[in-house]
Amino acid sequence: MKATAGFVCDPHAPFRLLPNHTSFSTSISRYKRSPIRFHAHNQEIRVCTNRTCRRQGSFQTLETLNGLAPPTITVNSCGCLGKCGAGPNVAVLPDGFVVGHCGTPARAAELMMGLSGSGGGYDPLSVSKSLEALALRKRAETEMEEGDFSQADLHLSQAIELKPCGGIHIIFKDRSIVRLAQGNYSGALEDANEALKVAPQYTEGYICQGDAFFAMDHFDSAETSYSTALEIDPSIRRSKSFKARVDKLQEKLSAVNISI
Repeated sequence: MKATAGFVCDPHAPFRLLPNHTSFSTSISRYKRSPIRFHAHNQEIRVCTNRTCRRQGSFQTLETLNGLAPPTITVNSCGCLGKCGAGPNVAVLPDGFVVGHCGTPARAAELMMGLSGSGGGYDPLSVSKSLEALALRKRAETEMEEGDFSQADLHLSQAIELKPCGGIHIIFKDRSIVRLAQGNYSGALEDANEALKVAPQYTEGYICQGDAFFAMDHFDSAETSYSTALEIDPSIRRSKSFKARVDKLQEKLSAVNISI
């Protein structure tokens, strides 16, 4: 039988690969009793999306982890991690340990809660709330595409109230977009600011902040927000939507200067 990788449960020991660990569910039950604090700064989760893990549900795992990740944790797909039969497999860097059998949204949420240190450890109610918040956000995004902004606002507000373990900066960003579309410019700005409190390097948060300032005719502030977004992610310079924002802003700034 193939071995499954898992967590070290000594809170004072670094995590490492455990070749004889029984299963991911066993490791979860252990840290229910003894909460573990992970180092949540600049971590990366890699989800195997190779053939075997893909059949075992790794794409769903990847989507859930991406949706619940706090800004200190990035999530990416990767190739085979060498534990085929115990998948879907997830590697955590820089700690260098692998978790197997992470094939359901609940397992993915449990892992993310442990990595982010949310609530000090595993909590079934928090897992449930985090997954419910993620589902509400996905529902709201569909409603945004359909132009149903009032329902999207409602569902995003409900998601925020659930206090998910991660991804709340994305929820605030989405609600900022919704409130801007509804003409609630101050609410849009407030939500953009809340997103940036959680994720100070969040490019989309600065773009939303700039959009709210622009709608409020605070063009200098909008320019500062867009410039900050560009400093964080220079690649957005190639984005058609970002170029359109900058062009509109330059027109407004030119008009103001001419009037003066």
